[in-house]
Amino acid sequence: MKIEQLNTTISPVGTVLCAASILLGLAATLLLRHPWPMFPTAFLGVYLLLAVRVADQWERVALLRLGRFQGMRGPGMFWIIPIVDTVSTAVDQRVRVGNVKAESTLTKDTVPVSVDAVFFWVVWDAQKSILEVENFEEAIGMAAQTALRESIGRHELAQMITQRENIGEELQKTLDAKTNPWGITVQSVEVRDVQIPQALEDAMSREAQAERERRARIIFGKAETEAAEKFVAASKFYEGHPMALQLRAMNMLYEAMKEKGAMVVVPSSAVESLGLGGQLSLANLQKK
Repeated sequence: MKIEQLNTTISPVGTVLCAASILLGLAATLLLRHPWPMFPTAFLGVYLLLAVRVADQWERVALLRLGRFQGMRGPGMFWIIPIVDTVSTAVDQRVRVGNVKAESTLTKDTVPVSVDAVFFWVVWDAQKSILEVENFEEAIGMAAQTALRESIGRHELAQMITQRENIGEELQKTLDAKTNPWGITVQSVEVRDVQIPQALEDAMSREAQAERERRARIIFGKAETEAAEKFVAASKFYEGHPMALQLRAMNMLYEAMKEKGAMVVVPSSAVESLGLGGQLSLANLQKK
C-alpha cells in the first residue's frame, strides 16, 4: 500500500478552517489597525490546513509517526502532526468487483480456451491489507489470474462449459485461502464466458447436429417398428374376424366420402361383397 505525506493531501474541512483563521486575522488586523494578529492566525490556518483530515464512512487509513505504526484512523475527521506523521492511501472497505481473463490457456484435454471471470471481494481488515502487502489490489488481481489458469488446466473442455458454477466455487475457495492473510475475503467468483477457437466451435456444432440427426433417425425407426407391430397384431385379429375387416373397410370408405368433393372409385365386386350399397345411400342422404 502506498504511503504518502499527509501535507500532500488537503481536505475540504482543513481548507475551510484555514480560510476562516486567515479571515479572522484580517478582521483583527483591521479592527486593531496593527499587523501582528495576522501572524498567529496565519500560522494557525496553515496548521489546520495540514493537520485536519477526513475519511469517508467506508474508508480507513493507517497513521505512521516517524515511520512507526500508530493505529488506524477513520471514518470521520482526525488530526495529525504535520511533517512528522504520514498516512496510507485510504482503504475502501465496500464490496468491490474485479475482472480477470485467461487467454489461450490449455485445458486438461489440451484445448486452448479463453475464459473471462469476475470476482467479488472486500477488505475486512484494513490494517492487514496495508501492512502485510505492498499493493493488495494488484496482488489480488495477479492471484486471481493465476488461480484461473490453474483451474483451467485441471478441467476438461466439457467441464469448463457445463460446470461453471462448480469452477467458480473452486476458484473462490482458492483465492480466499490466498487473500485471507492480507485481510481480504473473496466472496464469490463467477465465470462469465468461455471462448474456444472458431474451427473447434464449428466442429462441435457439426457434431451436435449429427448427434441430433442420429437421435431423430432412431426415434423414427422405433416409431416404424412399433407401427409395424401394431399392423401385425391387427392383421392377426382381422384374420380370425373377417366381419371386423369388412366393417373397417366400410368405415374407411365412409370417412373418405364425407369429404366435400371427394370421389372414391371401388370395384363392383367390392360393393357386392362388402354390402356397400346401403352405406353409399346413407352417405348421399347425409350430404343432402
